[in-house]
Amino acid sequence: MMRSLRIPALALALSAAATAPAQPAKHPLRIEDIQRIRDVRDPRCSPDGRSVAYVVSSIDVKEDKSASHIWLAGFDGKSDRQITFGAESESQPRWSPDGKYLAFTSSRPGPAKGSQIWLLDQQGGEAFQLTDLKGRLQGYEWSPDSKRFALVVGDPDPEADAEPAAGGKPRVPKPIVIDRYKFKQDGQGYLLSGRHSYVYLFDIATKKLERLTTSAADEASPAWSPDGSKIAFFSNLAKDPDREEAGQIFVADSKPGSAAKALTTPANLATRSRVEWSPDGLRIAYLETDEQKYGAYSMSHLATVASDGSKPSARVVAAEALDRGVSGMRFTADGKAIDVLVTDDRSVYPSRVPLEGGAAQRLMAPPIVLSNWDKQGACFVALAGGDDQPAEVKAIDGATLRQITHQNDALFAELELGKTGEVSFKSATGPEVHGLLTKPVGYVEGTKAPFLLRIHGGPNGQDQHSFAAERQLFAANGYAVLAVNYRGSSGRGAKFSRAIWSDWGHFEVEDLLAGVDHVVKMGVADPARLGVGGWSYGGILTDYLIATDNRFKAATSGAGTAFTVAFYGTDQYIIQYDYEVGPPWNPKAWETYQKISYPFLHADRIKTPTLFLGGEKDFNVPVQGSQQMYQALRSLGVDTQLIIYPNENHGIARPSYVKDRYERYLAWYQKYIKG
Repeated sequence: MMRSLRIPALALALSAAATAPAQPAKHPLRIEDIQRIRDVRDPRCSPDGRSVAYVVSSIDVKEDKSASHIWLAGFDGKSDRQITFGAESESQPRWSPDGKYLAFTSSRPGPAKGSQIWLLDQQGGEAFQLTDLKGRLQGYEWSPDSKRFALVVGDPDPEADAEPAAGGKPRVPKPIVIDRYKFKQDGQGYLLSGRHSYVYLFDIATKKLERLTTSAADEASPAWSPDGSKIAFFSNLAKDPDREEAGQIFVADSKPGSAAKALTTPANLATRSRVEWSPDGLRIAYLETDEQKYGAYSMSHLATVASDGSKPSARVVAAEALDRGVSGMRFTADGKAIDVLVTDDRSVYPSRVPLEGGAAQRLMAPPIVLSNWDKQGACFVALAGGDDQPAEVKAIDGATLRQITHQNDALFAELELGKTGEVSFKSATGPEVHGLLTKPVGYVEGTKAPFLLRIHGGPNGQDQHSFAAERQLFAANGYAVLAVNYRGSSGRGAKFSRAIWSDWGHFEVEDLLAGVDHVVKMGVADPARLGVGGWSYGGILTDYLIATDNRFKAATSGAGTAFTVAFYGTDQYIIQYDYEVGPPWNPKAWETYQKISYPFLHADRIKTPTLFLGGEKDFNVPVQGSQQMYQALRSLGVDTQLIIYPNENHGIARPSYVKDRYERYLAWYQKYIKG
């Protein structure tokens, strides 16, 4: 008889440890890791509340492009799978209200060119192309009975659709004829007269396409009434819509050729965002903007109007009391309140706004950043991430979040990230200013680190508690990184954002320098190793900073301006120039143009080695600004370099160029701050 052998527990544990696969050591974020991050967006609950369709965009390094496909997750989080696999990207998933189909848009090969609507039958089978549109599909909405779509379709571009010349020779393009006040838009190119976008009705059974109204003005953002009998939409019937960007909300019977009735006046300053119908169909909620002279610093205001036009439009008092921009309107089931997302001081949280009096109720406590929320029955989801996690689809369970998708979990399990925390400090002549400080990976408290001030664009935006790959990349390379919500930023109220009106580069610079001083005083930033940089308005402010203060050892300025008056008529901001600063031939305006051009007109004050960058086809902030600043520093003998990305717009999109930009940032800072 054999005796049982008793093995000590410690020996068993050591044996198990020896045979288990070793966990890889975590590493700081690398550029190659950024290319592996999956961008999750546009979650949509199925009508039965059991599933969530959403979009995942990822980078194909070999093909040097991004591709997006649609995934389907269970609301309970127990399943998650990719359901489209086209050679071209798919996006905009939308469930039919009866749950039979999932529609999406794609430019995958089919009977017609360009983006079209495809349907995926939930009973099984391959997706099939539904529409055969000749124009540009810009948006679509299912009818409540699942039998029709409301489409926004732009007139086709005759140049783009023209056949090659006889004999296969390249066709000579026609001259570009410009006769509009605003004739440029980044990503769209030149805006030409005679081409408009209209709302169409598309019958799914017959595939018949018909115009909703007979208006000759651009239309956008259709929304069906709950019973499907009417459609509300945005249009602008001003004599010259280019000069009056805010339009009106109209409603029409959901029949081809209907007459549209205006529910708002031009004075209501309605935005192009989609409206929301109350559950009983009697009210319509929409967003208003601010008067044109404050257009660059506007907040979105919540307003309602009777859907039959019997009562005038009015802003919702409880929302106005917030003094914060709102988005993502959603009526409560009883129609007595509207849930909105509030942009407030580094967070975006949900609030419930009563319609008949009382204060707004915050539904989740900050810090939190929610976006793209959707609700169907018990299914209530939104995108949410954090300082150390990219956005994923999460279920909203009361005041808490439950993660549904896990697209980036495996990658982030490999990473060691820098810790991000909030900072507050007093500006030299203004209010308390807030920001976010990310410390270097492995930072030891009490030590001084190389420091970067990275400035957000806009200026009407905010640095917030969402994952910032750029900040983490710098933290991975040993830098402490400060992001400041300077005056002009959103999230702190109208007075705070309008403080820089027609006075660019003044209060923002005070706030930014106060932030640098604060982090130096904290003992985190090494005052002998300071750098600065940003893109768009962040690049503009970088130029202002290096022309004001010589303490920075290196700067990177992307898509910035220089001699501001030289941009009048060359970018997409003609309304801002005319309404905020004034035309250059106005003597008072000319003084302002000179004042706000001081980085260029006083470039001889700049001693900081600066890398300038821009997109070749940027109509937002044309590359000439970077060219002018580069030429000025080159003429003055200051170390500088100019990088132009071919065929790129304001946002650099080609993955290899994005990688190149990160590499150049790191090399420039390494050379002049650490080197």
